[in-house]
Amino acid sequence: MTVGDLGEFGVIQRISGRLPRTAAVLLGPGDDAAILKAPDGRVVVSTDLLIEGRHFRRDWSSGYDIGRKAAAQNLSDIVAMGADPTALVVGLGLPADIGADWLDALTDGFRDECDLVGATVAGGDIARSETVVLGVTALGDLGGRSPVTRSGARPGDVVAVAGRLGCAAAGLALLGAGVTGGSPDLVTLLEAHRRPRPPYPCGPRAALLGATAMLDVSDGLLQDLGHVADASGVAVELDAAALPVPEALSAAARELGADPLEWVLTGGDDHALAATFPPEVRLPPEWTRIGAVTEGGGVRVDGQTWVKGGWDHFRA
Repeated sequence: MTVGDLGEFGVIQRISGRLPRTAAVLLGPGDDAAILKAPDGRVVVSTDLLIEGRHFRRDWSSGYDIGRKAAAQNLSDIVAMGADPTALVVGLGLPADIGADWLDALTDGFRDECDLVGATVAGGDIARSETVVLGVTALGDLGGRSPVTRSGARPGDVVAVAGRLGCAAAGLALLGAGVTGGSPDLVTLLEAHRRPRPPYPCGPRAALLGATAMLDVSDGLLQDLGHVADASGVAVELDAAALPVPEALSAAARELGADPLEWVLTGGDDHALAATFPPEVRLPPEWTRIGAVTEGGGVRVDGQTWVKGGWDHFRA
């Protein structure tokens, strides 16, 4: 059976029947709009667009993988503000000949990723499309906390990261080179590309610790920390020796003749969190100190400007 056989209403019913409700959702899919609780009085909102052939390939990732990835990259934006995710709203474009089983797997991916943070899909829309397109909006609640923005870093702050860096980029490079399996290290990187693992609890906890600036690393560590430097009017100095380079990255670099540090510094899609903290804050073990905030501007590694940047849709 395909989604074309189900029809638009049937697709919507099939999706909504596989999604749970949460305490934050007062009224879920089925009406013209959903109704959510906003106990803090403020709503944190972020949105992302995923396009087949640009952000994912169906021959490399299953429907379940794509659902997990689409949910993760939006939920990560919410925790990067120091907030707790509550719900997603999904706009979905599908070819008529795509299988109903693939749609079920996509829905299950959204559900399982949302379960990690206690959120759900509250609604959305669906239309016929030549390729798979997902427009995802995430909503969150600050729980009385102040938001952690990109503009609060101060000279003297420490720079730290939580989560994986460079693994998704290495996995993409492996797939691009035709590597679809191999050692456990390589398989770990392939899965990192298909399903990010954002360190969700670290965002709200960083806000409570007094983080002065924070964002999720979606376009590469250097590029994203450059946004912090620009917004805060400071410089970021990174220590290459402090950057985490797991053995899996080194294994992939040997396989492809690449530099693992380049993946760590410029690779996106892992959705790690990068933040700045006052120097007196004792960082939990989930956070790794990788540098410091100084006077000036831009981002440097061991005092040198790194020539290569991260991901930009419109860069030649």
